[in-house]
Formats: sequence, structure tokens, C-alpha cells
Amino acid sequence: MEPSSIPNVTSRAFNNVELSQGWLENGECPEGTIPIRQTREDEYDVHRAIPPVAHRKKFNISLDYDYNRGHEYAVVDLRGGNYYGAHASINVWNPATYTGEISIAQIWLASGPKNLINTIEAGWLVNSRDKQTRFFIYWTRDGYQRTGCYNLDCPGFVQVNRRFAIGSPIKPVSSYNSKQYEIGITIYKNKGHWWLQVQDQVLGYWPHLIYTYLASSATGISWGGEIYNKGEGGHHTSTQMGSGHFPSEGYGRASYFRNIQYMDYTGKFNDPDQGLVAYATKPSCYSISVSNNKNGGYGTNFYFGGPGYSPICPS
Repeated sequence: MEPSSIPNVTSRAFNNVELSQGWLENGECPEGTIPIRQTREDEYDVHRAIPPVAHRKKFNISLDYDYNRGHEYAVVDLRGGNYYGAHASINVWNPATYTGEISIAQIWLASGPKNLINTIEAGWLVNSRDKQTRFFIYWTRDGYQRTGCYNLDCPGFVQVNRRFAIGSPIKPVSSYNSKQYEIGITIYKNKGHWWLQVQDQVLGYWPHLIYTYLASSATGISWGGEIYNKGEGGHHTSTQMGSGHFPSEGYGRASYFRNIQYMDYTGKFNDPDQGLVAYATKPSCYSISVSNNKNGGYGTNFYFGGPGYSPICPS
């Protein structure tokens, strides 16, 4: 199965990463099969340990982010409409993560009440066990209670690309005051399903039948960063978000999203312009700054992130 058309996303290519697929050196999957990455038994322990409640409350229409549960965010939200896709080019880094914690940069599409929220999620993450920057996907249809999983860990996402193992490392990554790298992610409704495209590769789709509220459209989109803070050590976590530097440091130092777009019912991708709401759970630790400068191919864009524990972020 393939999408009937590939969306026309306005996004001039910068320094795109290569989706590292070292296993291809030993051959590739035959037609009609896909690669499934073998994971260590403990690799997702840090994921499973993250309470889901904050995610459910995150998509409350009142933007009720739940810092007390340990999740911290620096995001922009688009609400109040029906959305059929989302796109962004995401700057890729390898933030430091404290034991048992995780750092994420991703796109969320969501619909439904907070206790039964449906989501589609895709981006990059770093966990403290593995310490590699990896591409990931996630989904749920019941507020993270019983359904959904990372990557291909459960039935749901249907992969059609035989050359890409979801969950693989992203290389190279950006470095401070040096060359910047990014990954382009597009999620869009086609033939009734939610398709995922990374760079110029169509990876697969989330079938509409696995959803309730997202079976038709999304009512909210978020772009940005998230960390999980276990609250140990007597002070704020030192887990970094994004590059580990604040937005005020700008290009080459702070992490960014650029060319943020949403797809309308006609299949056209649009710039959200002034419709975005920016929010940082704890700006002294991780913050966000939306830019109005759309020159140079950046479109609607923002810088986000921070170092976590510091003299201005003690607790």
C-alpha cells in the first residue's frame, strides 16, 4: 500500500541527516518484508517508567501542562481547528540525560478528551541507558492507558519501507558553534490513514481503524521539546532539552524547529502564522522563543531548550 500522493511541503533542504542504517551493509530486506530493529530488554525501561498522566493533561484545551508529574515542556501549540497533517524540520542534537530520564523533540497530533486522548507522535529522543539520538514514533488512543507503544513494539503502525528500521540512530547530530543538522518529518492524512514521511522516504501509516477521535482529523498539534524529571538528587534534573542551551543563544547554539506547517482539509500545507501559542513549563530551566523572521527558508520557526539544573534553575 502506498499513499495516492506525496504532499507538497514548502521546506528548503538544509543539512539533512542521514538515517543511519548500518545493517544494510549486510544486505537488505526482500520485497514484501520490512526490517524490525532488535532492542535490548532494558532499553525501554526508562520509557515505561514515565507516568502517562502528564501526556493526557498536556492536551487539555486549557493547556494544562502537568509539571508536578515530572514532565516538562517547551512547545508551541495550534488549537481550535481540524487538522489533517503537520510538518517541521527539526534540529538534531544529542542532549545529556540523567539516569532514568529522557529528552525528546517531536511533533504531536492529538484529538479527543484528555482521558481518552488519541495521539500520533514522531521525532527524536535520547534516553539515559542508550545515550544515542534515535528516531522514534509513538501512538495511543486511550490517553496512554492500555493502547499504543513506541516504534513497532506493538501492532498499530504499518511500515511499508523495507530500507529503514524505525528506532535507528540519527547521524550526524549538530554540535555547538559548528555545523547544524536536521530531520524533516511530515505526517498527513491520505486514503483515510495517517502517513509518515521522513526526509523524502515514506515509512508507513497509522490506520484510521486504530483510532477513535483521530479517525477523522486532529484538533490540536504541538511542536517542541519534552523531558522527564525523576525529581531525585535534591535539585532539578541536569537532563538537557534540545541542545542544552537557551533559545537566546540563537543559531548554531540553540536547538530549533523551522517551517512549521499544518495541512488543511484540501490537502494543502499552510503556515500557522499568528495561530501558535508558546508555552514553557519552567522557563528558568527550559524555554522557548518563536521567531517572526521567515527569511532564508525558515518559515515559522522557534528556538527551544535549556540545560536543566543551573544557578537559575535550582529546583
